[in-house]
Amino acid sequence: MPGETCSLDITRDTCPMTFVRTRLALDRMAPGEVLLVSLRGEEPRSNVPRTAAEQGHVVLGTRDEADGTTRLWIRKGG
Repeated sequence: MPGETCSLDITRDTCPMTFVRTRLALDRMAPGEVLLVSLRGEEPRSNVPRTAAEQGHVVLGTRDEADGTTRLWIRKGG
């Protein structure tokens, strides 16, 4: 995946805080920068990328890890 410029661990958070924290991180970034989000659970795995895309960001990819976490790369739109 592209070199991440920022990372966020929301593996201990639950919806809706998973996207609230993701959005706050994206708000602090410049357009074009990439955020690597580590998350856990089916609800955040489907909601965070969908909501990011709805808000104009680009979901670059996801990768499921052996420990049950998912890594999600988002490029900030703008």
